[in-house]
Amino acid sequence: MNKLIFVYNANSGIGNTLLDVAHKIFSPKTYNCNLCAITFDTFSENKNWKAFRIESNVNMEFLHIDEFEKLHPKTDYNYPIILTEDKNELSVFLLAEELNTIHSTEALIKEIKNRIV
Repeated sequence: MNKLIFVYNANSGIGNTLLDVAHKIFSPKTYNCNLCAITFDTFSENKNWKAFRIESNVNMEFLHIDEFEKLHPKTDYNYPIILTEDKNELSVFLLAEELNTIHSTEALIKEIKNRIV
């Protein structure tokens, strides 16, 4: 595995970021990106996630839907998703359905560690 690619169920840009923050504050239960909710607090990256990301030996890339689909236009995934990339080949690491059952940063980190072994 060359790297993990995390694709959030959101588009890039300041307008989308502001809408996401508002959604997290006013209606967190209906927020449609569990990966965002787990790895980011309302205004910044979750400190446990950031520590894991920095200390990990795994190469990680973080993209929004529009950024990912610009790089990989012939893909069709449900988002959010975590993929692996090895020699320019993408494989599913964690599906949206699996990510949506994870409810904490610690549980996501544990799942990633278990699957990397």
